[in-house]
Amino acid sequence: MTAGTIAVVTGGASGIGASCCRELARRGCKIVVLDRDLARAQAVAEEVGGHAALGDVGDEAGLKDAAARIEAAIGPVGILVNSAGVLQPPLRPTELPMAVWDHVVHIDQRGTYLACIVFGAAMLARRSGSIVNIASIAGQRSMPLHAYAPAKAAVISITRCLASEWGPAQIRVNSVSPGFTRTPALQDAIDKGERDVSNLIGSAALRRLVEPDEIARVVAFLASPDASAMTGIDVPVDCGWLAGQSWHSYGGFRDPGNGPDA
Repeated sequence: MTAGTIAVVTGGASGIGASCCRELARRGCKIVVLDRDLARAQAVAEEVGGHAALGDVGDEAGLKDAAARIEAAIGPVGILVNSAGVLQPPLRPTELPMAVWDHVVHIDQRGTYLACIVFGAAMLARRSGSIVNIASIAGQRSMPLHAYAPAKAAVISITRCLASEWGPAQIRVNSVSPGFTRTPALQDAIDKGERDVSNLIGSAALRRLVEPDEIARVVAFLASPDASAMTGIDVPVDCGWLAGQSWHSYGGFRDPGNGPDA
């Protein structure tokens, strides 16, 4: 990518978003860490030599103001990575409060769409730009996440719709679907005994968790000119979780052995 390209990362203060900030900075981008936690955003911005901006994808007026301030003070945004999102507990539908459902959909689905529109408007005027949305493998399979999974499925659909809408203006829109990723939040849950690693990796062909920097490298690729002919696609980065799920119906993964000459 062109050195000095301004890249805004929503939810950039932690987890996958922070890893995306580091990777894009390593590739020469000028980073804007956009997050509702300004103190943590400033810490990441200082680490990557970028800028921090206060912004909440759930606040339409506030997000529009943040985008205007970024464009005026830092310059035209060439890359947008939408990593801001919230999780939900795996509750039964009859036990999941609608307030929780509404909040997850408001941030993960509506917030992603809103950020695309707010920053995409300026890209549209310039006839250039690249957007990468963070979706999830949850958006492609049935899970006991009755707000989060449908919201992430919507992110994949939003990506395809906007890619087709804005393609004639040379704006590319793609998404990445992480598998179970060793973010600080997940690692903390594992350390506390709240999540069982064997359950998380049992269907993954590579038999391990995804690391945040592995997500970031794919995001950076999609955002870069190296992916100049790619738009409207979703790339799973899941250690083979999607591919491996159905093998449990046949007793699970087999020992691959050592080859015919062993």
